[in-house]
Amino acid sequence: MASRSSRLCARALALLAISLALVASPARAQSESELRQRAADVVAVIAGEKPYAEVFADSFVMAVPEAQFAMIGRQLTAQVGALVGLDAVEPGAQRGAATVSIRFERAIVRGPMQLEGSAPYRVAGLLLNDLAPVNERGLSVVEQVQDLPGETALLFARLDGSEVIAAHNADRQFAIGSTFKLYVLSALSRSIARGERRWEDVVNLTERSFPSGQMQDWPRGSPVTLHTLATLMISISDNTATDQLMAVLGREAVEAELVASGHSAPAATLPYLTTRELFLLKLGDDSTLAQYEAGNEAQRRAILAGLQDRQLDMADIQRVFGPGPRFIGVEWFASAEDIARIYARLAQDPVALEILGVNLGMDRQRFSGWAYAGYKGGSEPGVLNFSWLLRDAAGQWWVLAMSWNNPAAPVSEMEFLALAQAALAQRERR
Repeated sequence: MASRSSRLCARALALLAISLALVASPARAQSESELRQRAADVVAVIAGEKPYAEVFADSFVMAVPEAQFAMIGRQLTAQVGALVGLDAVEPGAQRGAATVSIRFERAIVRGPMQLEGSAPYRVAGLLLNDLAPVNERGLSVVEQVQDLPGETALLFARLDGSEVIAAHNADRQFAIGSTFKLYVLSALSRSIARGERRWEDVVNLTERSFPSGQMQDWPRGSPVTLHTLATLMISISDNTATDQLMAVLGREAVEAELVASGHSAPAATLPYLTTRELFLLKLGDDSTLAQYEAGNEAQRRAILAGLQDRQLDMADIQRVFGPGPRFIGVEWFASAEDIARIYARLAQDPVALEILGVNLGMDRQRFSGWAYAGYKGGSEPGVLNFSWLLRDAAGQWWVLAMSWNNPAAPVSEMEFLALAQAALAQRERR
């Protein structure tokens, strides 16, 4: 499954889709009016009203070609609405530096800008790495999540339940995309704890799935450690790595971990799909998908058995999901509370914690107030989940888990990410 994430998580699920580049440059003092003019020029480029090379320095153009910048602009407007204009410019402490805020319909995108050190003082660095939802009605984070089209859930609380900052539909089941890989990681962790396997064990690569990830392009038979498979599965949501781990562990072991974790409705997710199986199902006809969605566990297992001899054609990747949601009832499911439960198990394993901490899904600076942060997210059209495991300075564990499902239309990762950032900021203000 892709995350992220199309998708911001291509998926490191994060702000990569709007992180343009930050290029160091020599400096000269610019007036606030000059900084504001260049910021306005950036907005004009996004709007298609000003030539790219006229606004950005050669070094920036080399790092971020015009076509890439244009694609990022399209992603922004698709995710957070139409461009409104320049919102604010705050001069920085260094010469030629400022923080710019650009207003879109549903979010303000913000980050540092650096100008060249000599005339014509074009933009040499720009890193739009911060989002804030536009909240003109003064809604709380929970109310903003509730206000989104489709169905949503939010839980920001201590793992032990002793303190809840925000909760909405936290006990309801949602399709979670690649966040299902937490259960694979936990099954591996438990197997290692029982002495059945070691993180450094080497296996030969036999599985192949569609991206996200990179291992689908590795030679068949490549030797790889379980630790490497787990790290790629979590950090870049590598689907082939996931299926390889499931092949090593056995589907039954992952299903047993789903139940052992205290999952509140395991039947919705059984049998536990590999990513290859999900792709083959989604590539199939609607009647088979409808039968799978409505079927009991035995009927579903029979359908999966009929897929085993089918091959994935990498040329089909563009039509796996189509332009919009496709049978999001055929997925992996968990509630926000279920995700808190699996995180409670993973928090017991220091190696699993290191793996979860590789990719935090957004700017690492966002978690500077936490002693630890780990992350997994997942998505497909109409499905989005962000889930963080956090530990505060006092050693208390927290979870921030958010889901958004809409069978009728794609969901906006940037808009949801902005609300996640707003939830984190809410605790910082307490």
